[in-house]
Amino acid sequence: MKVGKIVCDTSIIVDGKISKMLREDEFEDLKEIIIPRAVLDELQAQASKGKESGFLGLDELKNIRQLCADKKINIRFSGERPSLEDIKLAKGGRLDAIIRDVAKEENAVLLTADYVQALTGEAEGVKTEYLPPEIQIKQLSFEKYFTPDTMSVHIKENVSPMAKRGKPGKFQLVKIDKPLTRDDVQKMIYETIEIARTREDAFIEAENGGALVIQLGNYRIAIARPPFSDGFEITIVRPIVKLSLDDYKLSNKLVDRLKTKAEGILIAGPPGSGKSTFATSIAEFLIKEKNVIIKTIESPKDLQVPDEVTQYGPLGGDFAKTADILLLVRPDYTIFDEVRLEKHFKIFADMRLSGIGMIGVVHASEAIDAVQRFIGKIELGMIPHVVDTVIFLKDGEIKNVYILSLTVKVPFGMSEADLARPVVEVRDFESGKLVYEIYSYGEENVVIPVEKEQSSAVEDLARKAIYQEIKKYDDDAEITFTSKDRVTVRVDNNSIARLIGREGRNIEEIESKLGIHIDVEPKIASTGREVDHNISESGNSLIIGFENSLRGKQVSVYVNDDFIMSATVGKNNEIKIGKSSEIGRELIKAMMNKKKIRVLVS
Repeated sequence: MKVGKIVCDTSIIVDGKISKMLREDEFEDLKEIIIPRAVLDELQAQASKGKESGFLGLDELKNIRQLCADKKINIRFSGERPSLEDIKLAKGGRLDAIIRDVAKEENAVLLTADYVQALTGEAEGVKTEYLPPEIQIKQLSFEKYFTPDTMSVHIKENVSPMAKRGKPGKFQLVKIDKPLTRDDVQKMIYETIEIARTREDAFIEAENGGALVIQLGNYRIAIARPPFSDGFEITIVRPIVKLSLDDYKLSNKLVDRLKTKAEGILIAGPPGSGKSTFATSIAEFLIKEKNVIIKTIESPKDLQVPDEVTQYGPLGGDFAKTADILLLVRPDYTIFDEVRLEKHFKIFADMRLSGIGMIGVVHASEAIDAVQRFIGKIELGMIPHVVDTVIFLKDGEIKNVYILSLTVKVPFGMSEADLARPVVEVRDFESGKLVYEIYSYGEENVVIPVEKEQSSAVEDLARKAIYQEIKKYDDDAEITFTSKDRVTVRVDNNSIARLIGREGRNIEEIESKLGIHIDVEPKIASTGREVDHNISESGNSLIIGFENSLRGKQVSVYVNDDFIMSATVGKNNEIKIGKSSEIGRELIKAMMNKKKIRVLVS
């Protein structure tokens, strides 16, 4: 490029093109480089907000100054500093106008990587050179750490890079290199951002105060830097398996439901359990079997869906605005990845009640937890109209499938006919067995596990015979029939070894004697954080009050290790339970017998 004097705008500085051209001696007769003060102030403002573009631009200015000194090229700053009003109107082009004014006053060539800036400059009669960003695909430094079975790579300054290798639920965390310095990690961050700005398959999903999330092809890259974190850190996650619905070996009954009836589906499970992979499989299945239009709502956009599926992010940073667009587009199904915040649940419900089939991905430690997260966000009676099927995955496998329905009945465990009320029934899909009931009790919504429905007389006799053998090891054992010739026995953890015996001899003798197969499991362990509480009486009610504010939180109540109920803490930071209710009587009995009552919040 034959030019004597150039003015650089913000885009060409951030792009890093000037230092590259100086190194490769692409300028002919260049005597002076002019940097508008508006460019310097804009880069400083971006860096102060933790935006990587600001740091990249300032680093580029340092490089340009050093190269100019080496090559005897004059560099100076020129033009007025932008006012507060100019900065506020930066998105409208006010700073770009100030930069063009500098080029006109200096009678210099304006170099820009912004196509709109170039067009505007030419329209104003400014000498302009448009240097578009170079789109190049090259291997990223972190890719050398990935093997075919690598799920994620974790990089932090002064720490050895770590990789999770294996498959969901069965992976190992291994060291893969020597510790990296801060400079090593910073270089990797800048390289990643530079490529993300030029590749067509890259999206900067979030950037705020030292945190940056990039979706680059199949890689989801989370970058943290001070002050957000205590050091520079990069986490790269990618999917390692792509499955069809056939790979999950679903029953014909469940496949038929997905094809014909299920339109409010929750895919639940702990992190890394394969929820997103299963959601992708359902999308491909529905497109193939029903020839439907499917969209997604996700941030970052990392679902590996077919080309027929359009992936939408938060419009203007708000999923509610995305939902407004989708209601106009009217897809047959929408996959909502990571339904997490309260407003997300409301958006999911609004779209489902508008007639759109919804598939939501939800973090949950148990299948019922996914349903509980809707309680308090929408009316209890509306939940079965929003969610009709819950599929719970763990370690990449389907563990539970529940279906929801609404009925009016006397809840399980109550006997008085005047206690009938609307009840959400949660049933196991394959067996049809009732496993949970959700209903309002007083001012609270409660989730009650239904351990058994009416058992036959034969089962009662068999249960007594089994108990006579098991009580030697745990006189409070729980016995559940899973089929006509199979039972599950739950005992205390410290009784399991004695019950099974050396090499399984004890349990084999019991099975042989009774002619039935016995599965031994520990009693359900309570999960969550135990919180301080006090129980008092007020008229016909028991009041569970909390010292620290838990208003709106879901808590679980246990007597010793036995689960009693789940409930949402009310606005007065308390839970009210009727003394005459089944639960109230259980709590009174526990207090009289000085049993330990524990309350846990997840």
